[in-house]
Amino acid sequence: MRLRLGGQAMSHPPAKHDGRPSEDLDGPFARVVKLADTAGLPEVSLGTSYGTPALLVKGKSFTRMKDAETLVVMCALEEKEMLLELDPALFFETDHYKGWPAMLVRLGAIDDASLTQRLVAAWREKAPRKLSAGFSA
Repeated sequence: MRLRLGGQAMSHPPAKHDGRPSEDLDGPFARVVKLADTAGLPEVSLGTSYGTPALLVKGKSFTRMKDAETLVVMCALEEKEMLLELDPALFFETDHYKGWPAMLVRLGAIDDASLTQRLVAAWREKAPRKLSAGFSA
């Protein structure tokens, strides 16, 4: 399978962790990769974070799979609080994420447009300032 991320062709799946494939790219992570690619996010690469498939910008993870139904996305704490209150059917946190600039997204409940918006926002949180300033979404 060949993926296009930020204009670069990628022909490999995310790295393996503990000798096991981290995620089948035909699974839920494929949707995340496709939406990030469609958004045209520059300098994005496939990788792993905490042993799960992740998207990175300049080597920094901005989103990763938590499990087959849940995505972790980076976000500003103020934005996180607002989104958690605004739409708890889509966004939530566990005790582990309290006070941390990341929230959990229910992949089965979020539409592509909203997920793309979250991916772009997460990318902006981790992208270098100059790279982020040069990107218009």
